[in-house]
Amino acid sequence: MVTALYLLPVTLGDTPIETVLPSYNKEIILGIRHFIVEDVRSARRFLKKVDREIDIDALTFYPLNKHTSPEDISGYLKPLVAGQSMGVISEAGCPAVADPGADVVAIAQRKNLKVVPLVGPSSIIMSVMGSGFNGQSFAFHGYLPIEPGERAKKLKTLEQRIYVEQQTQLFIETPYRNNKMVEDILSNCRPQTKLCIAANITCEGEYIKTKTVKEWQGKVPDLSKIPCIFLLYK
Repeated sequence: MVTALYLLPVTLGDTPIETVLPSYNKEIILGIRHFIVEDVRSARRFLKKVDREIDIDALTFYPLNKHTSPEDISGYLKPLVAGQSMGVISEAGCPAVADPGADVVAIAQRKNLKVVPLVGPSSIIMSVMGSGFNGQSFAFHGYLPIEPGERAKKLKTLEQRIYVEQQTQLFIETPYRNNKMVEDILSNCRPQTKLCIAANITCEGEYIKTKTVKEWQGKVPDLSKIPCIFLLYK
């Protein structure tokens, strides 16, 4: 096992590990004793899911969130500098993609430390794959503005990029605001613009459906309790 900062994907829900993660990932994980994690409790649960016999108490966890300073992050990498492999675990999917793990990777790269991303599910990539939209040019925007006027303005800007740049546009919302997000999309986008709603990717009840804005009118399921990605294209 090469000494490196390993980016360790996790399942997107309660999906069995063997259906979305290669066995090689387990081999790497069992060789790591230092983990930089978005949430310690969920990281511990994930590691137990990987191997019930793993000695959690023998591991060291370094919390990484929006409150973690660059100085703290840099200090977290001391074991790696000393020759011990480390792992980065996010809350769901792949570390460093729409995830604070990117800050760790940036510092590791500046320090000329080896970084190894492992294979695993990315809801962003998989939603593009299942949408039928342009997979050669796409942009992920995270959360759109909450204020109605600003959100409407942003949606129209993204829609313009679809038609001018032929670029697929992706964004997310918290589950309890998903239904309002769809309402805003249907109210502000052109009837012919295509909307793909991707929900519960790789999980039970997976839902990936593409229709025009006009076709979605009055036919949107309740999305208030499930994580979704919304994609727009022409």
